[in-house]
Amino acid sequence: MSAGLNDNELIEKVIRGDHQAYAGLVQRYQSYVFTLTLRMIKNREEAEEVAQDVFIKAYKYLADFRGEAKFSTWLYTIVNNTCISFLRKKKPTIHSLDDERVFLAADRSVNGNRQDSLEQKSVHAVLTEAILRLGHDDAEIITLFYKHEQTLDEISRILGVEVNTAKVRLHRARIRLKEKMETHYATEIKDLI
Repeated sequence: MSAGLNDNELIEKVIRGDHQAYAGLVQRYQSYVFTLTLRMIKNREEAEEVAQDVFIKAYKYLADFRGEAKFSTWLYTIVNNTCISFLRKKKPTIHSLDDERVFLAADRSVNGNRQDSLEQKSVHAVLTEAILRLGHDDAEIITLFYKHEQTLDEISRILGVEVNTAKVRLHRARIRLKEKMETHYATEIKDLI
């Protein structure tokens, strides 16, 4: 039904009253939205909830989409704002330092990662882990540029900065990513090459 239509054609159909056409947009972008949401929320169940909220908001405000940027860029803005709102409302889980299970879980987390079979890690998995070690801003721009193939112009619109600022941020994020890869994943990189 919607396989041959581009995003703008699907959006037009939805705005004209063909609400089934929205299912095509959801299907096309559900992986994109969930990946971005999980990147910020970290909890799979909560990320699924937030991703659903994103699609509800996108549907509600679809008539506001002007087509000046790609639909994915507009959708990313909704994802980002929805995740930030969710995280602001959520209270952090506080664990007592008297609870021995907290120490055991932390110990397993730190030591378990090194003991995993290095041969089984793919380049993608190692890269994803390295990106998770970056600060939010660096991880965001790396993810937008490489994983979601946004142009610097689109990234500048999403982040609300000048194109040159986005270019500089991307350059600096690449340097920090390289440092993380060399520091934490030198063995994996050597094994994968």
